Amino acid sequence: MKHKMLVFLLLLLSISMLWGAGTTESGDASYPTKPITMIVPYGAGGTTDISGRQLAVQLEKHLGVSITVINQGGASGSIGARTVLDAKSDGYTVLFTAESLGTQRVMGLSEMSYDDFTPIMVAVNDPKVIVVGKDSKYETLQDLVDDIKNRPGKVKMSYTGPGGSGHVQAMIYGKFGMEMALTAYPGGADCILAVLGDQVDFTNSNYSTVTGYLESGDLKLLGISALDRLEAHPDVPTLGEILPGSERYLSNPFTPLSFLVDKDVPSEVVTVLRDAAKKAVQEPAWKEFVAKNSLDKLYEKYPDEASMKEFYKDWESLVSWMLYDSGVAKFSPEKFGIEKSQY
Repeated sequence: MKHKMLVFLLLLLSISMLWGAGTTESGDASYPTKPITMIVPYGAGGTTDISGRQLAVQLEKHLGVSITVINQGGASGSIGARTVLDAKSDGYTVLFTAESLGTQRVMGLSEMSYDDFTPIMVAVNDPKVIVVGKDSKYETLQDLVDDIKNRPGKVKMSYTGPGGSGHVQAMIYGKFGMEMALTAYPGGADCILAVLGDQVDFTNSNYSTVTGYLESGDLKLLGISALDRLEAHPDVPTLGEILPGSERYLSNPFTPLSFLVDKDVPSEVVTVLRDAAKKAVQEPAWKEFVAKNSLDKLYEKYPDEASMKEFYKDWESLVSWMLYDSGVAKFSPEKFGIEKSQY
């Protein structure tokens, strides 16, 4: 009887050890044990929402739990970001956001910044493109640029609000003598609908959000807000070609999308999430998504926490000072210890 009992106890111990070893390859063996909520702090249908949902699908394969994506737009992303910080710091409420965390302080929208979060992954940059409606009078990018110059403050452009990537685009136009009438909308999808509904003349959208409209012919692609043309549209000129001297601005990734958690989330949970994210971006479906939408693979350029944080620091400096020097930002970056970059 004692021998059987000993064998039984050893068997239980072996099963327990195997269970613990097989839960995760590294990090916290008890995480995750329940569904995760991913907050996207913008409206549905925009680039952040599309990319976040695609990443969530791939993450589920490696975390073994479901991930519910919730859109919580408003105040240039600050409302959704605050929801993540107010949640319990246990890794079950995560953030997938665009670049607005780098400008919220100088814009007076919130006291939050990238420093309040721990980066899991700097995911991708969605190239900015310039689109108009199918019946627009503008046939080329040069047509649009010329009209903006000839009619200051009359050509209408939709954007996602102060400090956002579209706003930065407008400031670049401004540096080259172009002034537009700006109308803010809750998200990238709303900006596109404004073009489709003839409420505005054009928008600086993200490529992933307009591919379907370009294929259907509802939108026309006039230009690429970058230095390099897109492989998918080799005949479409870049803004850099139209605006000589804009290279120093257009080399910047305007819409870096990031996967983040509250900075107080335990390091072992962060490790689990990073391991899963690295595997997620190797999934065929993710690679196909990235290729189809011409996304820049920032996760290859910034593979570890140190490089991610350095990227955020440089990006925040560049854009915050651009906003302030243009008279748009409410506060000087100096107030927050943001050093001025050379741009």
